[in-house]
Amino acid sequence: MSTGSSSSVDWNCSGQEQDWWDPAEAMPRAELRRLQLERLRGTVEQASKVPFYREQLRTAGVTADHIQSLDDIRRLPFTTKDDLRKGYPLGFLAIPRSEVARYHGSSGTTGQPTFVAYSREDLNTWANLCARFLYAGGLRPEHTVHVAFGYGLFTGGFGLHYGIEEVGAAVIPAAAGNTRRQALILRDLQPETLVCTPSYALSIAEVCQEEGIDPHSLRLRYGHFGGEPWTVNMRHQIEANLGIEAFNNYGLSEIIGPGVSGECSEHEGMHVQEDHFIVECVDPDTLEPIEDGSYGELVFTTLTKEAMPIIRYRTRDIAALETCPCACGRTTVRMHRVVGRTDDMLIIRGVNVYPSQVEEALLRVEGAAPHYLIEIHRPGALDEATVKVEVLPQVFSDRMRDLQALRDSLEMAIEANTGVRMRVELAPEHTLERTAGKSQRVLDHRKLL
Repeated sequence: MSTGSSSSVDWNCSGQEQDWWDPAEAMPRAELRRLQLERLRGTVEQASKVPFYREQLRTAGVTADHIQSLDDIRRLPFTTKDDLRKGYPLGFLAIPRSEVARYHGSSGTTGQPTFVAYSREDLNTWANLCARFLYAGGLRPEHTVHVAFGYGLFTGGFGLHYGIEEVGAAVIPAAAGNTRRQALILRDLQPETLVCTPSYALSIAEVCQEEGIDPHSLRLRYGHFGGEPWTVNMRHQIEANLGIEAFNNYGLSEIIGPGVSGECSEHEGMHVQEDHFIVECVDPDTLEPIEDGSYGELVFTTLTKEAMPIIRYRTRDIAALETCPCACGRTTVRMHRVVGRTDDMLIIRGVNVYPSQVEEALLRVEGAAPHYLIEIHRPGALDEATVKVEVLPQVFSDRMRDLQALRDSLEMAIEANTGVRMRVELAPEHTLERTAGKSQRVLDHRKLL
């Protein structure tokens, strides 16, 4: 199954000379849909080599020849995380093991990990997709990039690494952890771009200050952040603390890793790489499609993956899609930032609450730091929620009246944003756990009862 990956050229869609650009990003919509239809048929044919899909397609009475329009994707079965777990470790492999070039896997933080295999062409595609959003976010061949993602089974480090090299820039594979060393590398090697999770970017800024390094004295200009949901307010906090322009990107290991979508300089959503993926937005309860601009669950189908093609994967991520044109010239659909997940959505006293709603409320109140932990208990018949939030050092003092006013303001902001009254506990800076990977935002003790 040939991916037909587009090669980079020296012109962008506006005709201006550039160092790196993939013409597929600005393909006319009608041409793109024809390409998607052709590749969807190829994916169905490739997926039929997988026992799970062969049985699902037989039950649905669908073959590649039945795919006559993109609307026919609704005839295809959904795939869930549980399906992949049942196929552990390599039940979804569609090529001989002798043709596999690399294996990656999910972290397994929500259950048994899942392994993902890549052919050599899959790896080339992956590098190209990461290069696209990095270039759209300011990366140029003359730049140096500091990568503070883990290198290992997690897809983040390697995916971004090869995308950076595809653009032609230099890589500092700093990996995750040892934040003081990260700060020293940023000071001494002076990279222009930082790549990590958004929460870790804030930790790096904090440690720079502790080490006597003014973050604004660094050469950093851009940051590409993913791996966890984050809010617009957190973006502003990162940009202010590091003096950079921050870009959001999205990916998941089951589909390919980082590179599924990413922001351009317009910051009006993340461009989905539609020549390699079909994205749907569905009601998570009915699984019916919802209109553009409305929030629902994202569902992805790979169009060019050889080793492990995936059909209609339910991501559990909640976001919205926009098809209106982008001023940057790219023609692909854009997805809004992920606001939560169907499986980390909290139901507190009958109200649906996402951690990102709490974060957004906290960052609206002056004096609160962007580090928090939500704890939920059920001591009796009703749920009780407590938000532990760090307070900036200039605010945290012995003046109990000021702290009580801040606590009241935070509780009112959270209730206004979520519809739920939560108790706030103020904590000094650096007292909540920091991690280089995804930050733990919720401890739901109800699940332990």
